[in-house]
Amino acid sequence: MTAIIGSTARQPAQQGPGPIVNSLTSGQLPRFIEFYVLGGALIVMGGVMLLTGFNVGGWIFLSLVVYVIALAVLSTIAENRRKATDRVIRSLVTIAFLLAMAPLVSTLYTVTAQGIGQLNWTFITQTGGAVFDANTLKVKTTPGALQAIVGTLQITGIAALMSIPIGILTSVYLVEYAQPHQWMARTVTFLVDVMTGIPSIVAGLFAFALFSLLVGPKAFSGFSASVALSVLMIPIVVRSCEEMLRLVPDDLREASFALGVSRFSTIIRIVLPTAIAGIITGIMLAIARVIGETAPIFMAASFTDNFNSNPFSGPMQTLPVLAYTGYKFPGQDQAASLASAWGAALLLVLIVVILNIIARIIARAFAPKGAR
Repeated sequence: MTAIIGSTARQPAQQGPGPIVNSLTSGQLPRFIEFYVLGGALIVMGGVMLLTGFNVGGWIFLSLVVYVIALAVLSTIAENRRKATDRVIRSLVTIAFLLAMAPLVSTLYTVTAQGIGQLNWTFITQTGGAVFDANTLKVKTTPGALQAIVGTLQITGIAALMSIPIGILTSVYLVEYAQPHQWMARTVTFLVDVMTGIPSIVAGLFAFALFSLLVGPKAFSGFSASVALSVLMIPIVVRSCEEMLRLVPDDLREASFALGVSRFSTIIRIVLPTAIAGIITGIMLAIARVIGETAPIFMAASFTDNFNSNPFSGPMQTLPVLAYTGYKFPGQDQAASLASAWGAALLLVLIVVILNIIARIIARAFAPKGAR
């Protein structure tokens, strides 16, 4: 009797005459229906735009609108409302992703296309600048980025040496030592939030004013620019490292304490190695954030065509400033100045990529064995 009742209960109730339709296994559109609908929308709206006046931006926008509407209608008719909603949401997410990637891809393509012709071994190893030619009695612009490469690496490296220890130690204090409602922790968190939103020009003004008071007026130097960049780096390192440390399970800390290990040893041997991959990623984000800054370096270190490897004396050149000055203030040979600007921009992108690859290798080498 129980089996009969159970089998009867599992049978779907009859809604009326005709076969029973299960809404979860209803019709299914073809596998690549999204591409078919998108292609049809592009063709239809392309014809409409040719008749009314072609515009690439309007064509793409209207095609996407028609695509989403047509996909929703087809899925609702052939499948059901649940699958239609799923297809529409996935389409909107994909469109949003492509819109977010479009500026990045466009920028990388433009920089690569414009700078690849200038990027060569001579450009990397030669000091560029304006040179007076005694034979022609003309000022000739010599392409070269050696002084800018050295200045970029020195200024960014000094800023990283100052910012990374401060940022990691601050995040360790906030996560491991500070109490949630302690006034010191709230004050540090508030100051970090404020520093995160500081414009880069303000950091440059701060460094310029500080060294003008300590050294004298127009005290341009690479170290002054490093101080300005460290003001921008520290809050990013603190925030990223703090979030990574909070992701470390408390069970690991408690197990270490249960074995009699001190808090300091637990942080050094358990917490930091567990979060090392995320910490290095946050550090690289901070470096990538400041290595392309122009305004604070322009104000604190100025720029020069001469080779200067001393970060504590005299103006220094960097790749972002070289790209800015070459594009904004071209010399008599405008073509050479613009070529140097694009070459410096591409070289800066390559340096960031190389630093990220090195950071990934370091993170993989020091990560826990189970995470490799």
